[in-house]
Amino acid sequence: MKFTRSKIGRWTARAALALACLAPGLAMAGSEPMHFHVAPLESRDCGYKCPNVVVADGVIEPDTPDQFLNFAREAARQPNLKSVMLINSPGGNVVASMEFGAKLRQLGMAAIVASYGSDGVLSGPTPGECVSACVYALMGAVKRVAPTQSRVALHRMSVSQSEAPTRGHAGYVTRRFADNRLVDIVARYARAMGVSPEVVLQAESLDPDHIRSLSAAEMRRWRLANSKL
Repeated sequence: MKFTRSKIGRWTARAALALACLAPGLAMAGSEPMHFHVAPLESRDCGYKCPNVVVADGVIEPDTPDQFLNFAREAARQPNLKSVMLINSPGGNVVASMEFGAKLRQLGMAAIVASYGSDGVLSGPTPGECVSACVYALMGAVKRVAPTQSRVALHRMSVSQSEAPTRGHAGYVTRRFADNRLVDIVARYARAMGVSPEVVLQAESLDPDHIRSLSAAEMRRWRLANSKL
């Protein structure tokens, strides 16, 4: 299936409508929204010629795709910037993750599941994670790498809604899940990105409280990521 901007736009719009019956967003509580910056991959081998890459860290929220495009316009002016992103995220909004992935594809960016750190002498990638909805953003990258030290994990789409306690009422928390229509939209998005829809089906088959880490063999089999560049 050929990827087109109009097609992914229609899918994300449909997904947004399907999710509207659940909640306005699927952000992770207690985590910072995703932010972006450019960082050098310092190495004794390349010295001052070491490339710069984009670092993305945090929860993917509804405005993350637009924030990324604004950032990318400014970052494009920086010297020696490669089309590579280090992504480290616990997940977030499903629709926004698909839109984020589509923008990565449009810009021809590769993605590495990694954080960014320093040992006091050199700075560069450190083990990271891409969990839950982050996996759908990762799918959009033209090349996807998940080093063996990093973690890629699936989680079923859901949202918890709470009603605050009132006088004479203890309050409660309910959890709602994606219906077959939304699952089908996300599965078709995965196929368009060159990834097996089995990734989505496996995620939706999980117990709601279970997060399943993927092995390197599974990621290769489902064309989600390789462990090396």
